[in-house]
Amino acid sequence: MNTMVERHKLLLGGASLTAARLSRHSMPVMCEVNEQLESEMLAVDFLNGAWFKWIGLILRFGLVDEDVPHYQRINKKYGDLPVAIELDTHELRNASRDELKEKFLVATLKTLIDIARK
Repeated sequence: MNTMVERHKLLLGGASLTAARLSRHSMPVMCEVNEQLESEMLAVDFLNGAWFKWIGLILRFGLVDEDVPHYQRINKKYGDLPVAIELDTHELRNASRDELKEKFLVATLKTLIDIARK
């Protein structure tokens, strides 16, 4: 039987590094971005030849917008590549749904491009 993780190639999550509250749209938008980019990854066989089975990306809601993600070791038990990238909470707090989607898309694409380069 496949677990949820084994069926996915990209899973987005979020972690607050500040006490600031984000928009109520944050989680639904994150799910939309996840579904959109995961389907595109599958269409182009993005992980073909990779040493890992899927990518676990944590969007860190902090004080800066990072261009380069932070990597952890590939998890041998679950087969994932854990990565994280920080986003500036100040820009997210009052963002519209469309602005949130753009910020999450850009951060995720930066991460996927960096992974592809490595």
